Amino acid sequence: MIRTSVCAVTLSMLAGTAFAQCGGAQAQAEQTPRLRAASFAAEHEVGTVVEVAKSAGSFNTLVAAIEAAGLAGTLSGDGPFTVFAPTDEAFAKLPAGTVESLLKPENKAKLVSILTYHVVPANVPAKSVRTMPAPTVGGQRLDVVAKDGKVTVDGANVVKTDVMAKNGVIHVIDRVLMPADKNLVQTAVAAGSFKTLAMLIEKAGLADTLSGPGPFTVFAPTDEAFAKLPKETVESLLKPENKAQLAKILTFHVVQGRTYSDAVASKGWRASTVQGGELTSKETKGAWSVAGSGITATDIDASNGVIHVIDTVMMPK
Repeated sequence: MIRTSVCAVTLSMLAGTAFAQCGGAQAQAEQTPRLRAASFAAEHEVGTVVEVAKSAGSFNTLVAAIEAAGLAGTLSGDGPFTVFAPTDEAFAKLPAGTVESLLKPENKAKLVSILTYHVVPANVPAKSVRTMPAPTVGGQRLDVVAKDGKVTVDGANVVKTDVMAKNGVIHVIDRVLMPADKNLVQTAVAAGSFKTLAMLIEKAGLADTLSGPGPFTVFAPTDEAFAKLPKETVESLLKPENKAQLAKILTFHVVQGRTYSDAVASKGWRASTVQGGELTSKETKGAWSVAGSGITATDIDASNGVIHVIDTVMMPK
């Protein structure tokens, strides 16, 4: 069952309206705490988020990381940006040697991934924050929770809000956020419940593609889903002469781009698959399915996409 009770925020909505507000009683119950806004920006000429972070004096590690990642120019641009900024103390909580390792040129891609996970492509002041998922510049989504007078972002505490910049706003957090760093294939293997799927991806010659940049959305059948098929079906698909048919079935489960559950659980959703077919979703008594296959878990982030778990193997026409 796809959870649709949390207010869903898409990238396009953020770009136009910042964080959308949840309706009804939930929005009233989960108002953002009225933390005292930082006074630094009010006492100085306001610069970009990078300039403000440099001047603040408590984000030296963050600024060094931004410069090493080559993101200073981007974050000095028009934006707008909302930066969830870890303090020097937050970086100091990481295991010894982590920061030094990330600052090495050979680890630039990983550093970029981590830093862009802290940036939302919109101007989101504290008064607009609600419990919701929030898309980041890096593509993955943050889990923002506003409850009992506090706000957390992926479990990190927001300790100061509304440090204003001319191209956005900074909210200060007490821990460095880490995005998913395994690709779709690695994520499926690590889960332990997609052994058949992982094996078939390898046999079909799709492992490199699904380990590449993507991004992709994978509707992933579990081992139990494959077990529903006649035994001879899987055995037949494993034969070298049926490799093309196997690839056709597997790519019917893959959509280009990141498509999160709030989109799948929207009226009239449909998407073209990599195979060339089309998927549509349906709700029945609060449970959602895609192409007749029940969706049992959603929004499992990977470095190059997102996985939704399904209970039946989907067969293209």
